Amino acid sequence: MGGISSHSAAERCAHRMGLYGCPLLLLLIGASVCWGECPCSDPALCQPIQDTRDFEVYVFYVGGKNWKFYDWAHVTTVALFAPYDPELMCYAHSKGARFVLKGDVPLKDIVDPDKRSAWIREKVKLAKAQYMDGINLDIEQIVFTDTPEYYALTALVKETTEAFHREIPGSQVTFDVAWSPKCIDIRCYNYTAIADLCDFLFVMSYDEQSQIWTECIAGANAPFNQTIIGYEQFINMSIDPKKLVMGVPWYGYDYRCLELTEDHKCKLEKKPFRGAECSDAVGSQVPYRSIMKNVNNSLTGRLWDDVQKAPFYNYKDAKGKIHQVWYDDPESISLKVAYIKTLGLRGVGMWHGDLLDYSDDPIAQQQTADMWKVLLP
Repeated sequence: MGGISSHSAAERCAHRMGLYGCPLLLLLIGASVCWGECPCSDPALCQPIQDTRDFEVYVFYVGGKNWKFYDWAHVTTVALFAPYDPELMCYAHSKGARFVLKGDVPLKDIVDPDKRSAWIREKVKLAKAQYMDGINLDIEQIVFTDTPEYYALTALVKETTEAFHREIPGSQVTFDVAWSPKCIDIRCYNYTAIADLCDFLFVMSYDEQSQIWTECIAGANAPFNQTIIGYEQFINMSIDPKKLVMGVPWYGYDYRCLELTEDHKCKLEKKPFRGAECSDAVGSQVPYRSIMKNVNNSLTGRLWDDVQKAPFYNYKDAKGKIHQVWYDDPESISLKVAYIKTLGLRGVGMWHGDLLDYSDDPIAQQQTADMWKVLLP
């Protein structure tokens, strides 16, 4: 264990509290109320990251030790969607990358301003205790315009940002949004206000078939034209492009076809979702690492849809049923990432950093390197 070893527990606590402007009077209660000693070999690594780089590369981390193989030369933020790992925190800070909490809460629970304030205090306290640099608000709940939840969500973003910026210098508050601001999945948020009130929006340009309004056929997870239209819609709402980070998928969808036509149309079972008769929920998500192991042994090998600008392949399962898998790879991602400069966006990110093959297999290593490299426009 590292830390400020030359100081007493009380002095270490005072150092930590002083760093964030917390009342030193709490020391009178005893060292047991203090946050843990810095877990890093160099105590400086427990200081919050305050520098902001020109281009954001935002990574969601869901567990395990694959983070050791991320492209740390470019990673700027790691969002923790897994149990806390102090080793990862120390390493991210050593690379100048922020390490942020996940924030989710039932909106009905924070309509009351006092309950909302209590939730925010709890998250700030947790971030401090874990030497973290902010929070990613991942709230994907149904919200109708002009409801108590609509206004509570906007207030939550405002008050969370104010609290984190005040209590943790240089901290970052971000908010995850669907690929379009047009009430996708009945998420009718005040997008313009939320963008103004936080540091930036992470645009989840994937799961774009969550509501299929046309015929029930399999399609791309993030079709090119639809993806770009989504960003144009955000910008047309007077949202600063520098408040938008493009999220891309490192996974695909496996669909079982009720029927497969000669032109590769995979007809799907109906599965309603939030008002739409058909949805990608009828499929199953597949990591990129699995797709790369299976595509060459499939019935078709890699095929390319030039309308959706995405790859796919067909295969037969053990029961003889035909499946179609749609995914993104360096070619499809590169087309979208090129628009980051065109539109003047803040950066790029992915769901999620642990979906690639980080083994020592040379073919997998090249595939993984290609996926990291394509994030840079």
